[in-house]
Amino acid sequence: MSPALSLTTAHLPICKSQDVTKESHNRSSIRRENTNQGTLYDANLGRRKLLQSVGLGFLGAGFSAVKTARAEPESPQESTSNRMSYSRFLEYLNEGAVNKVDLFENGTVAIAEISNPALNRIQRVRVQLPGLPPELLRKLREKDVDFAAHPLEPNIGLAILDLLGNLAFPLLLLGSLFLRSSSLNTPGGPNLPFGLGRSKAMFQMEPNTGITFDDVAGVDEAKQDFKEIVEFLKSPEKFAAVGARIPKGVLLVGPPGTGKTLLAKAIAGEAGVPFFSLSGSEFIEMFVGVGASRVRDLFNRAKMNSPCLVFIDEIDAVGRQRGTGIGGGNDEREQTLNQLLTEMDGFSGDSGVIVIAATNRPEILDSALLRPGRFDRQVTVGLPDIKGREEILKVHSSNKKLDKDVSLSVIAMRTPGFSGADLANLMNEAAILAGRRGKDKITAKEIDDSIDRIVAGLEGTKMTDGKSKTLVAYHEIGHAICATLTPGHDPVQKVSLIPRGQARGLTWFLPGEDPTLISKQQIFARIVGGLGGRAAEEVIFGESEVTTGAAGDLQQITKIAKQMVTMFGMSEIGPWALMDPAVQSGDVVLRMLARNSMSEKLAEDIDKSVKAIIDKAYEIAKNHIRNNRAAIDQLVDVLLEKETLTGDEFRAILSEFSDIVQQRDEIKSTTQLVTA
Repeated sequence: MSPALSLTTAHLPICKSQDVTKESHNRSSIRRENTNQGTLYDANLGRRKLLQSVGLGFLGAGFSAVKTARAEPESPQESTSNRMSYSRFLEYLNEGAVNKVDLFENGTVAIAEISNPALNRIQRVRVQLPGLPPELLRKLREKDVDFAAHPLEPNIGLAILDLLGNLAFPLLLLGSLFLRSSSLNTPGGPNLPFGLGRSKAMFQMEPNTGITFDDVAGVDEAKQDFKEIVEFLKSPEKFAAVGARIPKGVLLVGPPGTGKTLLAKAIAGEAGVPFFSLSGSEFIEMFVGVGASRVRDLFNRAKMNSPCLVFIDEIDAVGRQRGTGIGGGNDEREQTLNQLLTEMDGFSGDSGVIVIAATNRPEILDSALLRPGRFDRQVTVGLPDIKGREEILKVHSSNKKLDKDVSLSVIAMRTPGFSGADLANLMNEAAILAGRRGKDKITAKEIDDSIDRIVAGLEGTKMTDGKSKTLVAYHEIGHAICATLTPGHDPVQKVSLIPRGQARGLTWFLPGEDPTLISKQQIFARIVGGLGGRAAEEVIFGESEVTTGAAGDLQQITKIAKQMVTMFGMSEIGPWALMDPAVQSGDVVLRMLARNSMSEKLAEDIDKSVKAIIDKAYEIAKNHIRNNRAAIDQLVDVLLEKETLTGDEFRAILSEFSDIVQQRDEIKSTTQLVTA
């Protein structure tokens, strides 16, 4: 009796649900507790109750078996509500109690038919599988279990909802595009959505830039041209009485930072007419036709507010010469340029719109854009001369506190080649240095340090005493000696051993006048002065001890010597222009298209002439070093001690060893003879 009872209790989970299983386990535990009390009557009573519960379980299992005897379920949800863990399922599979397995949902769910020979019952249970491992399939074949896989039946409703979800956003986007294109039916061009065809120009009905012609200095010629345009806008009848018409366009040409945009702001503040301002790059987009549409919209708005001014900064972004692009050019840019040409001078006639454009690369602009009728005037805004620099410094120092020892004329003399933007940056850097040093005024020291910082870079860590510092000192003194003793060179302004940027030492020169026209003597003197550092290293330390410190000097003097031969005609080859202007163009495409018409023999003659000029200058530099060795040693000792020598201190020490005053007089007399 007990073996049968134990067998029945061992297989109870096959026939009952989880709740019944828990109940049976609870009752079996109660039976065991009762048996522990030691009475045979209680044990028999517990066994009878247990058999009654087992009978009820058989009855419930019979009803469930009747229900599972239906046809094969369509889905695992409809098959059974009984669940079994995967580990317990493997146990029944190993015991051979699994008859059939139906796999659903790509092998992740199984409906298994499990039989118990002792109870002669079959129950269908749901098992969640961890995928479909090969070991399970192999074990099913070994146990000769009938298994089959059932595909998922398509749900038409879910498929339709999924399709509508994927198409919802594109349909809404297309609908909004059509609605906006129909509502924005402006006469400015094609109906482009989201305002793509509208111009991005900033419009000011009454411009208030805060800048007038009084704030613009150093460009008197350009300022005069703009004053004429302002006067024409304010009183056109005075010019119309003599048959004059207002210029349609003014093109500002000049290097960066010379004040082209500042002039446009000044004319906007002085003219008192509507003002449009934008950049040339704002016409260009990735969509073809957008640029042309923006040009049409801009000029339509300008004609509605005529007379008015339109300022296009960096017009080379849209006005580049057509047909020079790689692979036929950019169609979008060329369409934009064609529309701009038509709007500026087409069949529409005079519209009262004045176009002001600025560029620093006029050589790449299309010729049709530069002709009269479109840009009637081309105003060159170049780098200011010494007088212009002084006027610019007065403008930018008006709101700054300057010490009485600061001379704007000396600063203007020390800054050849500085643009208006460079001079504004110079005064701002000097003010920053003065504030950093706790001063209430800007002194000459701050101005001098600011110039050094802008030209050469930030001040580096000072060198320690040693061979390297001594070699740099001889190198810089060599520059100063050769430049001072060579006729035609600018005087020394200072010699410094303080590193700046990548330079370990610097020698500064003070130009006597603006280098607009440079003579052959002056150019050759610069080559000699540039080779003075290498000559000092070779003469004093020996040829084997020359260093890489002269690398920058050699690049500069080689470039100058080549310009003497190929551009200025200052060699034995003769007064020839041996360089194609397109080769020197700043545009990469024009340089690629330029042909090299130079023969091999002529190229060889150029190289020989360049070498001859440099060799001659190098011999002169070495002679200066050999003949003034005592002065050089004295100057190096003072420089190592003070680390900076002014031009006056340098000339005072050198005059003790060499009569440089007489040489300067000879320079002046030679210059007068050349002028005569």
